[in-house]
Amino acid sequence: MDPMHLYERLSLHGTGIALGIWLVVLHAIMLAKPQPVQGFLKKFPRNQQLGQIILAIGLIWFWFLVQEPGKRWTQFLAMDLGEFNGAKRILKIAVPLSIIAVGVAVKEFLAVRALGLLGLMVAAPLFEAAFLKDPQSRLLVPTFALVLVIASLYWVGMPYLFRDMVTWATATQRRWQALCIGGLAYGVAVLACAFLFWKGY
Repeated sequence: MDPMHLYERLSLHGTGIALGIWLVVLHAIMLAKPQPVQGFLKKFPRNQQLGQIILAIGLIWFWFLVQEPGKRWTQFLAMDLGEFNGAKRILKIAVPLSIIAVGVAVKEFLAVRALGLLGLMVAAPLFEAAFLKDPQSRLLVPTFALVLVIASLYWVGMPYLFRDMVTWATATQRRWQALCIGGLAYGVAVLACAFLFWKGY
């Protein structure tokens, strides 16, 4: 097995382009279609079916990480867990079971908790792509990842805060537009840095 994990082979350039495009497209839609997006966000915490789908995506991603090293297709994301490598056999069985158990048993804010789990999974490759790279502008990526981690921890532990965040963000049209423009500008900045400064990293 390659000693470098897949996350460690991610380029700052490619990751920056992907993150920048996602931020620009997402916030452009939020700015252009405020009513449908706000309506979706207000209903999202109680969307049990969507929560089950997001939960499955997050836990399947985690399941790939806890595979034993090897060359099978299921082992492409296998990660060294150090002292916890011995728990991999248990986790490989426990994770699929937890997808079913949590998806069925958790009724309150499952979608928000699942989104928090997925956010934590996404943050890891973002941090790794910018790790020890030279351009100071690289900090745009881990800064976003850090905010994502903090928000995700709150969404997992106190999911009702997502509802409060949405209520605050949608309280006035001016506030919503300011947040959308801020996110759009951040995405443009990430894209600009990716093309101008991050080539070769």
